[in-house]
Amino acid sequence: MHILRIRTAWTPVGDGEFYCPGCGGDRNYQRLTGRRRLTLLGVPLLSRGSTGPVVECAACRHHYGTDVLDHPTTRRFSAMLRDAVHTVALAVLAAGGTSSRTALESAAAAVRAAGFDGCTEEQLAALVEALAADTGRVLGGECGTSLTIELHEALDPLAPHLAPAGRESLLLQAARIALADGPYTPAERDALATVGAALTICADDVTRLLAAARTPS
Repeated sequence: MHILRIRTAWTPVGDGEFYCPGCGGDRNYQRLTGRRRLTLLGVPLLSRGSTGPVVECAACRHHYGTDVLDHPTTRRFSAMLRDAVHTVALAVLAAGGTSSRTALESAAAAVRAAGFDGCTEEQLAALVEALAADTGRVLGGECGTSLTIELHEALDPLAPHLAPAGRESLLLQAARIALADGPYTPAERDALATVGAALTICADDVTRLLAAARTPS
């Protein structure tokens, strides 16, 4: 029997949903702060200061550091990946133009596979042309400032949560859209290099992957 011991009294200060690394899925959580006390036979005697905050999983009851909340939930991650694929497809189409039916079909197939089930070639073409009109950008031109910003906004939050193979897969998917109607144009290479940089893929690996995408599997 422990006569003297340190006990922590936890107080909830917030809640929400997070990806629990212990459970391996999305769970509810409570954010807790605690006060440590020295107890004698279970009776609190002296304050030993505060501790926490911590995140407690509502399912497994394990405690984690608050940095666990930086990891997106499964639902949030799926939405981030879906939006990233959509943005990348638009960027590649803007670089190559929307006159190629095969490129539009390849882009639409990639976007549908990412989660936009109803995406059509006509919708993508209309979006690309609307973006060009809004920014004053010429279709088929190099990746401008506005498009570069959009790519970074979509890819910067996602990249840290993708394994290297996942980041490379996203770039290869973009490369195949560009190659659907023939060899890379300079504007397409520029857009793909911007995608690679936003995915934190080094320039040498971007060159390697773009060359690999040209080789039939």
